[in-house]
Amino acid sequence: MRRVVVACSGGVDSSLLAVVAHQELGPSALAVTAVSPALPLEELAQVEALAAAHGLRWRAVPTRELERPGYVANTGERCYHCRSELFDVLAPIAAQEGAVVAVGTIVDDLSDHRPGLRAAAERGVRTPLADAGFIKADVREAARALGLSVWDKPAAACLASRIPYGTPVTLGILDRVGRAEAALHALGFAELRVRHYGDAARIEVPLSDLARVLEARPAVVEALQAAGYRYVTLDLEGLRSGNLNAALPGGPGLSPEPPGGPGVSPDMEASS
Repeated sequence: MRRVVVACSGGVDSSLLAVVAHQELGPSALAVTAVSPALPLEELAQVEALAAAHGLRWRAVPTRELERPGYVANTGERCYHCRSELFDVLAPIAAQEGAVVAVGTIVDDLSDHRPGLRAAAERGVRTPLADAGFIKADVREAARALGLSVWDKPAAACLASRIPYGTPVTLGILDRVGRAEAALHALGFAELRVRHYGDAARIEVPLSDLARVLEARPAVVEALQAAGYRYVTLDLEGLRSGNLNAALPGGPGLSPEPPGGPGVSPDMEASS
């Protein structure tokens, strides 16, 4: 690939790809970050800092997933519609650059429920890390060796992944989840998810942080109620990346009544 446009979300995978592309191709590599209501503002700031630190050609572009009915409907194919929007936005940029589009997909991703991979394949998007056989441990080792500040960054996913399938994605819900998670980050919790169930929030943190959440209970409750949640719950099973896929057809299944009470859709997501 002599010229490339790297979709860089700011996670360790896409960050490594963007930095190596810059090292190998110089100005023929362009890193692009999609900006939408599903992207936490702190993520955008981090990727901008990464670009500055490593001298990347970088730009942010808006995407409009919320204008796609298939995305708003929030079925099991939500990520397909999200990635379709991303790649349709990147296509004219790549054409102007005379470049191909590349993403930070790794081998680990190929065994998860990721409808976005189909959107990438349909558009000829390249996956250099997966092609090279990289798993997450390889990515972190390489990122640390290259001095990337994000080498040990916890896995993350877009804010829409906090919304149970069947619950329409709205700007208001994305904003509420974003504010809730930002408040918990400010309290010192680096790795977490706030799952949205109407008036109820379900907090997932690593098992090692459960006691710390309880110790900070007054501040945690205040923060999430300020974000718009009436009920604040803590998942005693802890954070499980990809756990919401259990309720997809063919998955092991979940309790028919998730936190929040009867009538709340089962909790599922495609990437985190």
